[in-house]
Amino acid sequence: MGKAYNVMAATCPSRTVLHRIGARWTVFVVNALDDGPRRFTDLKAHIQGITPKVLTETLRSLEADGLISRHEYAENPPHVEYALTPLGRSLLVPLRAVRLWAEQHVPAIEAARARHEKDADDEV
Repeated sequence: MGKAYNVMAATCPSRTVLHRIGARWTVFVVNALDDGPRRFTDLKAHIQGITPKVLTETLRSLEADGLISRHEYAENPPHVEYALTPLGRSLLVPLRAVRLWAEQHVPAIEAARARHEKDADDEV
């Protein structure tokens, strides 16, 4: 039987994995690659609000973790495409569930925030 991991344990390596998945831009990059490979400029245009520096850092981290692949084409002009690996594709299932939950619960979250702000204002 394989080694048991417990994300609640302070020294468990699964924390690093969870941290990567929970990183701010990981969800967006993985979702953007769901339909197939994309070039850097296409990713940047598709993921509104991401800076080139942060996109580069995110792509490098995801590649290092084996979630995406980087393929250089020796054409003129040369270009690079990023794609999900099988491991990265396996992440789409839980991320789709989280994305759906987030999109479905926007009204409830916004209402809770408004109540919280009103309560905070009433305490002053």
